[in-house]
Amino acid sequence: MNITLGKSDLLTALQIVSKGLSTKPQTPILSGIYLSAKDGQLELQSTNYEIGFILTIPAEVKTPGAAILPGKYLTEFTRKLPADEVSIDCISEDGLGVITSGNARFTLRQMEVDDFPKLQRMDGTLRFTIKDRVLAHLVKKSAFACMKEEQRDRRPVFTGCQLEVEGREITLAATNVHRLAVKSEHIESDAGQIRVVIPAKFLEEVTRTITSEVPTDIEIVCSYNQISMSAEGIYMTSRLIEGSFPDYHRVIPRDENIRTKVTMNAADFAAAVERASLISRTDQYNIVKLEFEDNLLHITSNSPDVGRAEETIEAEVEGDPAVIAFNASYLLDAMKSLDSDICILSLQAPNEQGQNLSPITIREETDKDYIYVVTPVRTR
Repeated sequence: MNITLGKSDLLTALQIVSKGLSTKPQTPILSGIYLSAKDGQLELQSTNYEIGFILTIPAEVKTPGAAILPGKYLTEFTRKLPADEVSIDCISEDGLGVITSGNARFTLRQMEVDDFPKLQRMDGTLRFTIKDRVLAHLVKKSAFACMKEEQRDRRPVFTGCQLEVEGREITLAATNVHRLAVKSEHIESDAGQIRVVIPAKFLEEVTRTITSEVPTDIEIVCSYNQISMSAEGIYMTSRLIEGSFPDYHRVIPRDENIRTKVTMNAADFAAAVERASLISRTDQYNIVKLEFEDNLLHITSNSPDVGRAEETIEAEVEGDPAVIAFNASYLLDAMKSLDSDICILSLQAPNEQGQNLSPITIREETDKDYIYVVTPVRTR
């Protein structure tokens, strides 16, 4: 393989496919980037067996062929090259790849092409397109509620979002047991029917990688154990998460069980909770207490080692007065996902001991297709 191409194109492509490299590869070959040149194009691939990337960029192909070079060093070298044009020559018999640009010359030890688990574009049982901004909106409003990746050994299914397709309606749902976020959107054409669990980190990587100023179609292909998303020369694939996602509909409070409804300015509420959490975050559970009464919300937090915070903001309170406590981080995460100026909290009745321990919902005034459910914490 012998090619010449623009440094900017190569660096952009390398920065994307490098995300598919394993930091601790199971085998050395997974630290390499696969390069294949033919017909005026360079294809780059990377995979860590969980997520994979294929990118195609234009190149002057002098000699077609394939090679694998260490991804980390290839990216670092390309970033520092002095000229706007780069040549990569991997046809020598000494096993070295030669990278030249201007007066700079680097060599990298090539890796065995046959050892690389080359990616193939998949043919799935379901295929549909969605606008990049619609997908980004779905992910923004759901993925944050997943269990953290470092906790995946406990319950892997909770590190992913459930994708549910029903005709033209697409729904993403995410939970870490203590909270739930569900967002639905409608697409232009019937996409069939499927229900799978996708790693949240893959969805977030897709929305970071495939973005454009002009709305772009993302093609999504699903099989029983794999999913791919592609647009504009970028192809990304991931394994699906095995296991049954819980029936989240059962934890969403029914309208007839709501006893208190609170409508207020979302920014004011978020700012007040954040200030209160300056005290509560020193505690393991980061608890803030909310008291709703007489069209006011009183927020308090307390730490024996630090001090106490109190604040009152205006709120439209319908129904019974209520006192309830939450992990402040769970409230703030929800507020960051909102696009509306107004948020609506709905609370169920307290138990026989007078404690509010049933999940509440947070919605926004302008989006009826989004709901966030969070479980209170016990304070006594």
